[in-house]
Amino acid sequence: MRTLFLTLFLAPLLGGCGDNVTPAPSRDAFVGGDSAPLACAPNLDGKLEAHELTPATDTPVQYLINPVGRDRTVDLVGRMEGARRVFRFDVDFADDQALTLTATKLAGKWYSASFPTGEFVTAIDAAGTTEGIYRHDDTALFLLGLASKSESGPDGKTLLVYAEPVAVVRFPLTVGMRWVAVGNVTGGTVRGLPYAGRDTYEVEDDAAGKLVLHDFTFEQVHRVRTRVTVAPSAGATVTRRQVSFFAECFGEVVHVVSKDNEPNPDFTTAAELRRLGQ
Repeated sequence: MRTLFLTLFLAPLLGGCGDNVTPAPSRDAFVGGDSAPLACAPNLDGKLEAHELTPATDTPVQYLINPVGRDRTVDLVGRMEGARRVFRFDVDFADDQALTLTATKLAGKWYSASFPTGEFVTAIDAAGTTEGIYRHDDTALFLLGLASKSESGPDGKTLLVYAEPVAVVRFPLTVGMRWVAVGNVTGGTVRGLPYAGRDTYEVEDDAAGKLVLHDFTFEQVHRVRTRVTVAPSAGATVTRRQVSFFAECFGEVVHVVSKDNEPNPDFTTAAELRRLGQ
């Protein structure tokens, strides 16, 4: 959302010597300009609509994230305070690191020709080496595939194009919604090696409530659980759970990732904890 700044000017009081005999000039009264309308204003109506999750390209967003290899203890369930569930992620970890994520336009990327309907990209991993390619419309936010940021990086290029777009968020998003989307890949490349496989996304919006961070408090968020199963045509199948907390007009404000093959939907040990803030 666009941020409004209020600036207060304090006029100093100057003491004079004797009476001021200079006549005061006649001046017009100050007229302020019109306030620019907010691009999006939360209405807290219990649903997340497409216009409340519109991607903003070239706009950096600041997050806090745990260092690689340092797990975090998390509470995904929250607690009831009266009739409302409250999620708290406000612990100030001394070793948290700063992470800046910026969505950019697809045009000009080395892989752009492989995604003719793509609109924008953003980093999939915190290191920023792999990017997800997305499309947004009134029905859903679609993931079209993955690609390495560089075509000639030290790890070799990655290019995975889904045969059909995967809806990672459906609109309007409301508590109780659930769906399964499948991304099939043939003729792909992972770190320079041939790849084929199937990624299955099981998504559920299962709760709403208040969310407290170190720097912000959101009166209403949606808890969205995603279980991703990666099944390559050659190799072991791996599952990973992701829990996202979405707020109207702000998008994903908390992102929690389990360890591989985590059986518990309410896991308490996170391999990654990413929170809006600085």
